[in-house]
Amino acid sequence: MLVVLALAAAIWGLGWVMGASRSARGYMLALLYVAVLALHLLLPDGHPLRQATGESEAFWLILGGFAAIALAYAFVLRRVKARADAQAEARAEAAAPAAPARKPGFSGAELERYARHIVLRELGGPGQKALREARVLVIGAGGLGAPALQYLAAAGVGTIGVIDDDVVENANLQRQVIHSDARIGMPKVFSAKEAMEAQNPYVEVRPYHRRLDAPTAEALFAEYDVILDGTDNFTTRYLANAAAVAAGKPLVSGALSQWEGQLSVFAPANGTPCYQCLFPEAPAPGLAPSCAEAGVLGPLPGVVGAMMAVETVKLIAGAGQPLLGEMLIYDALWGETRKIALKRRPDCPVCGG
Repeated sequence: MLVVLALAAAIWGLGWVMGASRSARGYMLALLYVAVLALHLLLPDGHPLRQATGESEAFWLILGGFAAIALAYAFVLRRVKARADAQAEARAEAAAPAAPARKPGFSGAELERYARHIVLRELGGPGQKALREARVLVIGAGGLGAPALQYLAAAGVGTIGVIDDDVVENANLQRQVIHSDARIGMPKVFSAKEAMEAQNPYVEVRPYHRRLDAPTAEALFAEYDVILDGTDNFTTRYLANAAAVAAGKPLVSGALSQWEGQLSVFAPANGTPCYQCLFPEAPAPGLAPSCAEAGVLGPLPGVVGAMMAVETVKLIAGAGQPLLGEMLIYDALWGETRKIALKRRPDCPVCGG
């Protein structure tokens, strides 16, 4: 019996070291269990393999029963939690106050609110009107999404979508300043919506409490003019890039690591590279640790997220020169910034050819 338990521990530990998912390791343990149970059911009493694995099948049958009960309980618990989350989302959407009816022109209060924009030669009234009519989707309401969402709402972007399947945690509050201690446990998209509408009641916020996948991305991206990628994993970044290229929408992308941030605008429809031109494949596990693993300076997401909002405003209003075909790198530790030119790859599987 101890041999089997030691083997099970070795499978779990080796799978963890190799980066296998919990479900994959669970399948391997299930195969081990089935193999041991088969030995006890097929081999005669006194066989050395039966002796080495506990002599009797009764223990393994009881163990399997307990495991089945635990798995069934976990499955039911997940279903109940998913249903409760869906009901909470529906109640929040139903209880949310309707956005103020949008009039053809700006009200006096709006003109006063956006006065500092309107006097800017590069924006003016037409630029502010373009912002009001724009639709921007932000992927992620975390470190980068939080400041980008705040400044897009404050700038008067008319319709802002935000998609994220996570909830506010205490560890987020060191840098995700759109959330508050009182909203710990609330889905991030609803927390962000509450903060944005408190900041600017003239904008429409559309929260999507779900994880971005290919069908969702295809449907959502078609409804928006500009996409902001504030995610922290390569799977979603590649997905967002492919969907943005397919939809012909510019993608404002940012990334963080410890003291350094980077920012670029990918728009192959305008002749620039896409994200996968720059990063053909995801780095090996451990080479690009997450913020949770490597740490990140609290104000850094605010700097880079605000820059993402700036690039979005420039794209919408046609002001200045967005970071098309360029990447801006900001080193907070040494107070340095630098730009690098990006080139399109003819063999890129997303935008090449």
